[in-house]
Amino acid sequence: MLAWLIWFPLKALRWALCIVGAAALLVAAMVATPLSHPPKLSSISETAQAVDRSTMPALERFSARDGTQLAYRHYPARGAASDKIAILIHGSSGSSAAVHALSDALAARGVETYAPDIRGHGGSGTRGDIAYLGQLEDDLADLVTLVRKSSPNAPLTLLGHSAGGGFALRVAGSPIQDLFARTVLIAPYLGYDAPTNRPHSGGWASADIPRFLGLAALRDIGIDCCEALPTLAFAVPPHSETHLTPAYSYRLMRNFATRGYRDDLAAAKRPITLISGADDELMLADKYADAIHAVAPAADVKLIAGANHIAIVSAPEAVSAIADDVATRGGPQS
Repeated sequence: MLAWLIWFPLKALRWALCIVGAAALLVAAMVATPLSHPPKLSSISETAQAVDRSTMPALERFSARDGTQLAYRHYPARGAASDKIAILIHGSSGSSAAVHALSDALAARGVETYAPDIRGHGGSGTRGDIAYLGQLEDDLADLVTLVRKSSPNAPLTLLGHSAGGGFALRVAGSPIQDLFARTVLIAPYLGYDAPTNRPHSGGWASADIPRFLGLAALRDIGIDCCEALPTLAFAVPPHSETHLTPAYSYRLMRNFATRGYRDDLAAAKRPITLISGADDELMLADKYADAIHAVAPAADVKLIAGANHIAIVSAPEAVSAIADDVATRGGPQS
């Protein structure tokens, strides 16, 4: 009996150590898998390159709470002012330059507009990475603080395109949601589990699923040492790293997205509008209404005929429709 009392715990400990070791090896193998970059997606790059950016304002900078100088472009309202201000978030891989046409259309419609380079993109921070989950919300709140120095009372509309639309929805359901009177999601990426997704986002993105799951497992047990590793690559042209971000780290991938579109929609208290091109090649635009209204029946969902994923923020008809919507809707914040 005494021998069994000694032998059994030792054997159980040995099996436990074997299981832990096997799990550690499995997670290590998952984290070590290389990230694969998809080939250039012409419909994205060619549509983006066709935009006239000759009137694009120069980058300005503001100091975030960690002392980093983050970049943005400011578009003062032109013509009859609408007394509204917009903050416009670009999509994955891009920067404020990617939403110039829409920013300019908003300004022409009387909406003062700020288009930041989200940290990890363009002129803001380390390309493709952030320091921690939640840093992008902190940066956005700091940008709002800057805006409020000159415009303390004007209602703010938050707009986001593609992955930036997913991030805007994340903000709309977050503790800082009351900074904005309204949120406009433009062809948003709602998350991996949304019915609006085409496989691999229509060829635009390639995720390293084993590495992502391995890093998620490590985070669940309090280990975040490897979250700077890339887990998401984009179909950008070769040698475009000077103006595009070819890949995201785990923590940027997680932060520049929804927490889960159903949860974010359920938590959002302010009005939400979704606008997409009917011919979007990255998203299944005809499924947006069902996905959104299943959780938020009062949200507006609009499709613009003839616009694809980039044309929705660059084609004259599309940007004019969005600018009119922002200029004429969204009252003062409560």
